[in-house]
Amino acid sequence: MAARPNNPKIYHITHVDNFARILSSRVLWSDAKRLELGLNSEIVGMPTIKRRRLDLNVDCHPGTKVGQYVPFYFCPRSIMLYILHQGDHQDIGYRGGQQPIIHLQSDLKAVVHWAAANHVRWAFSDRNAGAVIAQFFNSLDDLDKINWSAVAERDFRSMSVKEGKQAEFLFYESFPWELVEKIGVLDRGMVQQIQNALSDTTHKPLVSIANNWYY
Repeated sequence: MAARPNNPKIYHITHVDNFARILSSRVLWSDAKRLELGLNSEIVGMPTIKRRRLDLNVDCHPGTKVGQYVPFYFCPRSIMLYILHQGDHQDIGYRGGQQPIIHLQSDLKAVVHWAAANHVRWAFSDRNAGAVIAQFFNSLDDLDKINWSAVAERDFRSMSVKEGKQAEFLFYESFPWELVEKIGVLDRGMVQQIQNALSDTTHKPLVSIANNWYY
């Protein structure tokens, strides 16, 4: 098994149409909070799994549910992005492909440090946090519970790789925009669109074409 990286990064994917709202609110909202606030968003996940996550417990933080946390992967080019790229999954109504999907990258250690200073709960799972058998942890000492070889693998036909690659980092309720350090996009047109949206903001993460983050 591959050793964990010295400075792990985490990645949240969202549709570009949601970006203006992220900038105006200065946070990424969890699904539970989005529903509570009645926010209209471009949903690119599986509705059935999103609903299930609202009822699944995060055992290391008793009384909280997976859907109350903002989700991140430990890698770009996720399995979910592949599903969106294929555009033919029967449980997903979205058919817009991967081009409008942007990656928001943050530094894991910086995020955990901020959470500790601001008394915000966080956790990570050893597989898709929407799986009933997922295990949850809230100590960086447990990062070895993640299958880092699977996280880095580009061929996920193996079931063990598929499970391990979907490990998630979870941040309770709202994730501060200021913790986003980089935005990866597919093409130059998307770079320009994101940079235009950032023109009036004080926090301006690096925006770059990241072809190896896409299919």
